[in-house]
Amino acid sequence: MEIRKFAERVLLSDSLEEKLKAAPETLTDEQPGEPLRIKEPVRPANLQFAPPRTAPGMPKPSALVEQDKRALAHHIMANHELQALEVMAYILCAFPDAPTEFRQGMCKIMDDEQRHTRMHKERASVLGLEFGSLPVNCYIWKKALSYESVLDYLAGLPLTFEGRNLDHAQEFEQYFLDAGDQRSAALMKVVYRDEIQHVAFGLHWLRQLKPDQLSDWEAYEQHLHWPVRAALSVGDTFNREGRKLTGMTDEFIEQLYQAAQTDQPPNQKPKNLE
Repeated sequence: MEIRKFAERVLLSDSLEEKLKAAPETLTDEQPGEPLRIKEPVRPANLQFAPPRTAPGMPKPSALVEQDKRALAHHIMANHELQALEVMAYILCAFPDAPTEFRQGMCKIMDDEQRHTRMHKERASVLGLEFGSLPVNCYIWKKALSYESVLDYLAGLPLTFEGRNLDHAQEFEQYFLDAGDQRSAALMKVVYRDEIQHVAFGLHWLRQLKPDQLSDWEAYEQHLHWPVRAALSVGDTFNREGRKLTGMTDEFIEQLYQAAQTDQPPNQKPKNLE
């Protein structure tokens, strides 16, 4: 199968089953096609993006002792993973001239995103909530529409949204453990391990594609589109060890930390991220 055909199946299918169908082990890139940009991915009727401020928000950690709140958390995270999958397919279609090695690596990561979506979907179902029975937001997708290059994508999704998940995955693992939900906690541990590799992939390609005269940090910041910014790559805690495992330098990690410390609403004390 061609990479372009796989990407279009993910991006343009109105069947969730088709979107989550794994690609063949061998993908070719002989016909990457012309650039294709669309305003929204094609989705089944029950997973259409909801109007602003109509999708439910993530429950507070203390609420996760309740089964229905844990189900809601998995429902929301399934949609996050599905959006990430669709954004990756969008990048493959929008930038067909990207290096084949990058495009093939993206397909391997998309396999993880498909698996994560299925895991959250199935866990929500076990907890009593079918995926698509509640409105879903389009935040990650909408931010991707501003990407004008592969470097924009690398800064925006792998290094910011997936970077933030280095914190969130561990946070939710602990929240679920505190709620006595070992299975949900184990799911988050799997996601965390995969996210380390996803962020490492983003960092590797940032270094490959950026101008030589720019540092990792300079290239990262220059390719972010407001309101997405470095501070958004940090959760409520700051997982230095996970970031080291991605290949980030100590300097880059400290710059992320400082960005999060100084990015505070008025009259609010800085976060205690450690």
